[in-house]
Amino acid sequence: MKIGEASRVSGVSARSLRYYEDEGLIVPGRLGNGFRDYCRSTVDRVLVIRSLLESGLPVRLIRDVLPGLTDGPGAGTDAVRAEFLREVQSHRDRLAARIAVLSDQRDALDAYLREARRAGS
Repeated sequence: MKIGEASRVSGVSARSLRYYEDEGLIVPGRLGNGFRDYCRSTVDRVLVIRSLLESGLPVRLIRDVLPGLTDGPGAGTDAVRAEFLREVQSHRDRLAARIAVLSDQRDALDAYLREARRAGS
């Protein structure tokens, strides 16, 4: 299927599909006229990529582990998945730490606003 149809089927913009290709996440085939040709397995891979990106994972991590997650069973698959899960846990922990800092900042601003409102009354 051409890029427009792949975009429609996957729910990912054509621009994003080209970005995924530029980042080495997907490799669509090419037709004789040079147009991209997306097979069903590439579209399925796009859906996995989209899900992982929406989860906040960085492209670097997705690029490193995606072959082991989508290429089916093979040598090293369990090791790749275990490493991926460690990376996801680490990313989640960093995210939780950032959330804690932001929550503290929000609480400090709330306290400041309460005091400012009391002083202005």
